[in-house]
Amino acid sequence: MAITYYKRFRMEIDLDRAITSSVLPEPFVWVPWEDSLLEHHAEVKYRCFVGEVDAYVFPCLGDRHGCRRLMSEIRRKGGFLPEATWLIAGTEGYVGTVQGVRDPSGVGAIQNVGVIPGCRGLGLGKALVRRALAGFYQAGLRRAYLEVTAENASAVQLYREVGFRRVKTLYKAVDC
Repeated sequence: MAITYYKRFRMEIDLDRAITSSVLPEPFVWVPWEDSLLEHHAEVKYRCFVGEVDAYVFPCLGDRHGCRRLMSEIRRKGGFLPEATWLIAGTEGYVGTVQGVRDPSGVGAIQNVGVIPGCRGLGLGKALVRRALAGFYQAGLRRAYLEVTAENASAVQLYREVGFRRVKTLYKAVDC
């Protein structure tokens, strides 16, 4: 069996001031976390990542059951932050998702950001990130991070535009 290594960046941002949440373009609206929405977060996550590079790096993202299991694990984390976990709804249903947790050191960690392919390029990803960061700030956190696959250039660019800076390069080994 062969092993492929994927380059990933750890990116961080200081939350030294309140982050302004983005206003969503019409017809999109924010949907705050409720436990009853777990399945919807999982389905949107699946629709965002299936066939994308991150589904190869993390195979659970390319599988509906895997996304459901991942969402359940995120929700059960002791540091799960509802105020940093959002859906975006549009006329065709739920189209974007983000989850946030407080890690054991007291830093905000964005778990996943996803926008379905048909709604990309509208600023929804940037809005999700900003909304999660505002949730971290509201929860009293002053620093946040995420990890992104380097090959996902549009995501890396989005995070830079929001203010994240690369602090470390990691390599994820994946069995092929």
